[in-house]
Amino acid sequence: MEDALNFALVVARVWVGFVMFVHGWRHVKALQSGPGMANWLESLGLRNGPLQAQLLTWSEVAVGPVLALGLFTPAAYGAVASLMLVAFVTNHRDKGFFITARPTEGWEYVVTLAVLSVALGALGPGRWSLDCSLDLSFPFEPNRALAVAAVVGVGGTILYLLTFWRPPRPSTGEG
Repeated sequence: MEDALNFALVVARVWVGFVMFVHGWRHVKALQSGPGMANWLESLGLRNGPLQAQLLTWSEVAVGPVLALGLFTPAAYGAVASLMLVAFVTNHRDKGFFITARPTEGWEYVVTLAVLSVALGALGPGRWSLDCSLDLSFPFEPNRALAVAAVVGVGGTILYLLTFWRPPRPSTGEG
């Protein structure tokens, strides 16, 4: 039973880490192609688009391997949750549930990753992780790990949005 749980935790960590890294790597390519990503982030109401593009990109690129390796696992899952919750609030929340809805993308994907990240963060890294190999005393008891994942995920989102997000005002159609 213990090996099955450790295997499941490794699979979850590696998959979510891989998804975040690959998504971030795609953003690296967008950064190299010009100011389009920064302009898009500003259109969502995020101040200083170039800074936001860098923060978003390198956060996703960094959190992927950290999570996959199982280092500071509850905080890493919290970071994933925060990235996804910011995407939900700034871009996806008003576009319906399904991500496949076109021409816009709904919120099913980003909220699913956020919820699962907080839940998986509560389970800790498992024995097959750098956290365990390095005998880190990071809080892995489920209640503490859940608190860390939730505070980093939800608290990080709130702090980020309060600092950088100024939602665009809807146009009234009056000219």
